[in-house]
Amino acid sequence: MRAGWAVAALAWAVWALPAQAERGPLVQVDFSNPDLSPPHWTLVLYPDGSGHFRSERGDPPSGSVQISAPTIMAVEVDRDVRVSAEFAGRVFQEARRHRWFAAGCDSREKVAFQGLKTLTYTGPEGQGSCAFNYSKDKELQELSDSLVAVAGTILEGARLEKLLLHDRLGLDQEMEYITAASGDGRLQQIGVIRSILERLEEDPGVMERVKKRARVLLTKVRE
Repeated sequence: MRAGWAVAALAWAVWALPAQAERGPLVQVDFSNPDLSPPHWTLVLYPDGSGHFRSERGDPPSGSVQISAPTIMAVEVDRDVRVSAEFAGRVFQEARRHRWFAAGCDSREKVAFQGLKTLTYTGPEGQGSCAFNYSKDKELQELSDSLVAVAGTILEGARLEKLLLHDRLGLDQEMEYITAASGDGRLQQIGVIRSILERLEEDPGVMERVKKRARVLLTKVRE
């Protein structure tokens, strides 16, 4: 069952590579887990930190739990993003160190399913791709964890936008989660949601506690 889902997820994700490869070297990560919402997302990054994120909207199957945030809210995202040049540099450094992801990277150990991650490099040096649930290569596992954490930040930004429009009281719990998760590494590159944090900071209709948390997060971005 997992294998069939993985094939469908990879077929959905190939939209990004042909057109975007014309912009130069890129690293793409495709993530799929049918037990989460959204079940699929793709993040493409370029050496300068620019990139694009796309998620497929989907409600969690009956009995599943969305563990990435306190609010179960299906969001569909399709937007350009920008991470720091330092973060992008580390991503491409790891791609080079791991032979452009052309080697096998799955540990094949029996561990809990955490989601299928497929890392792909396309550039003048060559191209490669590897897929794994868990990798015993510590650096590769840490890289995938960081990329998943960046995607989590982007999705949180989309949830904040939705809450700002439809449920302002829900912003308090969401911002509490974001503040905690950005502190322990579950969310990374908070700068990718800078625009919505600035809107929260400046909106007179938002409760002061939410504004304060947005201000604290923005302080870290502006440092």
